[in-house]
Amino acid sequence: MIDSKLYYSVGALLYCPANNKTIADSIICEHFGKQFSLALCLEDTINDQFLLEAETILIQTLQQIYQASQSNTFFLPKIFIRVRSSSQILSLLKRLGSASAILFGFILPKFDMQNASSYIQTAININERSTHPFYIMPIIESPSVIDLRHRINLLYELKENLNSIHNLVLNIRVGGNDLCHAFGFRRHNSESIHQILPIEAIFSDIITVFGMDYVVSGPVWEYYNGEGWDTGLRQELLEDRLFGFIGKTVIHPKQIPFVNKAYAVSKEDFEDAKTILNWDNSSISMVSGNVEKRRMNECKTHSNWAKKVIYLSQIYGIDETFV
Repeated sequence: MIDSKLYYSVGALLYCPANNKTIADSIICEHFGKQFSLALCLEDTINDQFLLEAETILIQTLQQIYQASQSNTFFLPKIFIRVRSSSQILSLLKRLGSASAILFGFILPKFDMQNASSYIQTAININERSTHPFYIMPIIESPSVIDLRHRINLLYELKENLNSIHNLVLNIRVGGNDLCHAFGFRRHNSESIHQILPIEAIFSDIITVFGMDYVVSGPVWEYYNGEGWDTGLRQELLEDRLFGFIGKTVIHPKQIPFVNKAYAVSKEDFEDAKTILNWDNSSISMVSGNVEKRRMNECKTHSNWAKKVIYLSQIYGIDETFV
């Protein structure tokens, strides 16, 4: 498993079209709170005809945030740009100049074997020239991953390619809406994406291939208003976490607190994790009932779980009401 707190800390990743002219002020004034990450999107949210305009607005946004950060104190989220190609990464960094200092990395949509090599080489190149790391977050969402005859081989090929820059891969992300689009699916606010079995099967394979060595983040929930939107989000987050996802793409600031609360740990989990990681190795027994006498702790088989719990507690806190 990834043994570093950083990779678990992306959390609620707020997507925003890169041509949004209000985002800089919202960040500087902390309108979205102090626990989220930000994705400025130049891909699906931008009409192809207005891409150059969106790039210019994005550059202005990041320069405005950067300039403000030099003289003011405010919460600066991890900021990522969702790009369309590896060449766009190089162009944007050149135009950003010193403002690239506040950029955490790049989101790589529709990541597959057609573009993997180019993206990976670009990640290597920009990090060789930078004084601070630029991380990448590939999104697995291409139709190629649907084909059962080739899916497993494809996923392992992608992983083998990414392993060459393992430390720069902050998260693996999944494109729930893109995969649903291929089938013509769309869930209602009372339905979890995990109930859509063809999509869940793809998610399961992604977790199986990547989940032991990378943090895999959950799919977008597209509802943010109307009766039941929050109930549906809570339920999907419970399932996300159970199925192995950590963090979630969000499309509205109202969703951020729900993600942060979902990844807080229970008091019982926290105490058990501490017990497991501080086990007396001279003890004859490597198994014991927990303090609550509700379940069994096993030092050898629960240690990876315990490490994740501690990382999550450090980032998202301990929820005394959560069991």
